[in-house]
Amino acid sequence: MDANLLVTHEPSHAGSAKEEVEKALKAIKQKAKFLKSDVEGVFKLRVANARKIAKSLSKLKSKKGMFEHTAYWVPIDKWVAANVKAMQKEIKKLQKGIKKTEKWKMDLHKRHFDMGSTELIIKLTEAVDKPKVDLENPQKIIEVQIMGKKAGIALLNKDEILIVGHK
Repeated sequence: MDANLLVTHEPSHAGSAKEEVEKALKAIKQKAKFLKSDVEGVFKLRVANARKIAKSLSKLKSKKGMFEHTAYWVPIDKWVAANVKAMQKEIKKLQKGIKKTEKWKMDLHKRHFDMGSTELIIKLTEAVDKPKVDLENPQKIIEVQIMGKKAGIALLNKDEILIVGHK
């Protein structure tokens, strides 16, 4: 069973961050199974509907004290091997969900992976044949989360990812 929601947090506050995740999910009447994560600072969760959770939680973003230890809540559609060919293949499939008229961008976060970010982004965006790139205000986000030998990939609307903290 793979994670379908990643939550990043400050590694030195993992205990408080886990409590925060549980409290936030309880506030929207959702449950999560915490899966083993090999990466410090990232919780891997299995939830019923990751997109719905991110959308629901964004309504609580301004609530004081709600999000002090977590930063990103990112839904994942599919896990593939963390190599360029496998990631390109999955991105090629996902990009069919971007209309020709829609603006898009790729978000890349990599942990325990040895290729340079710029080189990797160039290779991965080659798989996308949509003309309208917009890094500031995209309608769709191709999310790539590389964690060692696996890469979590998703095509998200910008309201389906929750950003509460600073990088």
